[in-house]
Amino acid sequence: MKHLFVILILLISPGCKAQKQELVADLANLTLVAADYKFTEGPAVAKNGDVYFTDQPNNKILKWTASDNSVSVYMEEAGRANGLYFDHDGNLLACADEKFELWRIDKAKNPKALITEFQGKKLNGPNDLWVDAKGGIYFTDPYYQRPYWERKEKEIEKERVYYLTPDMNELRIVADDLVQPNGIIGTPDGKMIYIADIGDKKTYSFTISENGDLSNKTLFTELGSDGMTLDNHGNVYLTGNGVTVFNKKGEEILQIPVPQKWTANVTFGGPDQKILFITAMNSVYTLEMNVNGVR
Repeated sequence: MKHLFVILILLISPGCKAQKQELVADLANLTLVAADYKFTEGPAVAKNGDVYFTDQPNNKILKWTASDNSVSVYMEEAGRANGLYFDHDGNLLACADEKFELWRIDKAKNPKALITEFQGKKLNGPNDLWVDAKGGIYFTDPYYQRPYWERKEKEIEKERVYYLTPDMNELRIVADDLVQPNGIIGTPDGKMIYIADIGDKKTYSFTISENGDLSNKTLFTELGSDGMTLDNHGNVYLTGNGVTVFNKKGEEILQIPVPQKWTANVTFGGPDQKILFITAMNSVYTLEMNVNGVR
């Protein structure tokens, strides 16, 4: 058995190293950027490559400046923002679950609630989001009881995925057969979206129709995720136990260890989107990559 184990290591190791060399830049190491927070989440990259992220327990949105690798407070009293994403006009969208809302924050840092309810009921707590090429917004709405809420139970029983149409006039359900949807990301061609059902420890792909509806639910991998992103090769990056990378076929091709109990989210930042930016517990990290992110 010992000899068999050695043979297996010899067979497996070259492939693993090759994948790492293909994805991760030569001699690159995971770098701690800052560790002064309670729980980091929701990284979103701006057009210039800066990354905005949240510290939900401290009710702040922070900004990582790519040019000098510095972090500063961008906004306080941030609606207990979790997931973030930029729209096509440069406004910062935020899953602001303090009052179960979806916010648009303009460049002067003025927030506007785009969604405050669904069919007369408060949402569970918008968590993560993605913007399609038309400007429509997909967001997940799981229920995580927050210590700053007065309510102790759901108003909407199902934990769903919603779509807000580009004109911002219609909010509709696009997936309601998931246990606890969380991470979400769509492909740049607008044809497919990945949704992590963290409550069922699975991630699915869906086909996006012309009007934004979702169909053809297909199991992508038997692993859930808190947040996720894509690179320009179509690889999918899932989080939880570090960052796990899957190719388009749902095959695991790389594991990036992160020295924290939980890795919450990930995106690509920097002027060329070649810096993997990772939020994990009280910290944020970067890793230089050979691949780059996509919008």
